[in-house]
Amino acid sequence: MADTSRRRFLGAALAGAAALPLGGFAREVAPAEAPAPPLRPVPPLAPIDAAPDRIIAMNVCTRPFRDAGPRIERERIRRREVVHNYGHGGSGWSLSWGSAATALALVQETGADRIAVVGCGAIGLTTAILAQRAGLAVTIYAKERPPYVRSSYATGVWSPESRICTAAYGAAFAPHWVRMARSSHRWFQTLLGLPGHPVEYRDIYQLSDDPFGGERHGEPGEPDYPSFTRTLAPELSPRSVDLPAGSHPFPVAHARRSPLMMFNIGAYARLLLEDFHRGGGTIVEAELAGPEDFANLPERTIVNCTGYGARALLGDDSLRPVRGQTAKLIPQPEVDYGIRYGDGNVAVYPRRDGLLVQAGAEGDFGNDAENLDPAESLAAVERLAGLMRAMRPA
Repeated sequence: MADTSRRRFLGAALAGAAALPLGGFAREVAPAEAPAPPLRPVPPLAPIDAAPDRIIAMNVCTRPFRDAGPRIERERIRRREVVHNYGHGGSGWSLSWGSAATALALVQETGADRIAVVGCGAIGLTTAILAQRAGLAVTIYAKERPPYVRSSYATGVWSPESRICTAAYGAAFAPHWVRMARSSHRWFQTLLGLPGHPVEYRDIYQLSDDPFGGERHGEPGEPDYPSFTRTLAPELSPRSVDLPAGSHPFPVAHARRSPLMMFNIGAYARLLLEDFHRGGGTIVEAELAGPEDFANLPERTIVNCTGYGARALLGDDSLRPVRGQTAKLIPQPEVDYGIRYGDGNVAVYPRRDGLLVQAGAEGDFGNDAENLDPAESLAAVERLAGLMRAMRPA
């Protein structure tokens, strides 16, 4: 499918995005690092009621990982100008706005005033909305729409470097990541405090039996990933604070607290859908089986935001699946904190629609199985229950 009109993402695409007006968010200036704040006491933490009979949902999603990072480039397919925007690994929600800006710069090169977006997940919706704000008429073509798309099953946390590329490609991809991460971060700050809490911050407690330091960035059995946030844009994640022994209720030798930006995906996806429809957008139920189907769409310019689906749609073997399974517990409004313990041993996030328990397992990388494994989630909930039983009472 190579074509002379193709515009490589690691080439001139970002130069176009640099000039794109993002509602006043175009400047890329990192704020000065603030001094370390005084230690904020750990408040009484409500215990999590972790029990199998409180599981209300289990879900599996397939994260679309590419060694070189997302594919954001333009090519001509069957007399259509196609701009690809997929392959974000576990960073789709986090990088969606900055990625959409990069793709939109390529769309604007075509001179089109009416475009199609294929895919209605995190990347598709933000790309469509940003195109509308640039004055384009947009139709989304998708087999499913939220809440029945892969990205609706994501954990829903600010994770802009999660499985975004391998360390071998880190140096080349780094400047593009910085631009996308900072642009997206600014957008999310405008969504804080809205009804339904589509975006909010929660305290996350990182727990360990061993001293912190030298942690591997990635799960066992996965490639080395670059630590972009820590090395390139530490201001995008509030500083973590190590908690002295005895100042917290957790039964571990070492504890660290940091605020984490979270997406309540149900409320956030609904907000995006409402914005898209308010902007005059239309969603058409459609499933593309191969690149020849691009020619069946009436729009001459198309943005392909199909995520892992692009592997089958385009025969793109550069996409590698990373399976992820979660269990959702009945919401507990009094639980306003999350926990990460060990190498994925326990991970729970306090979403408004339920406490999300990750059930990651070694062997998820390269695994495209989308079947649920109930035993996996039951074991994760039991590990969380054991931690709760060992906590000191408030």
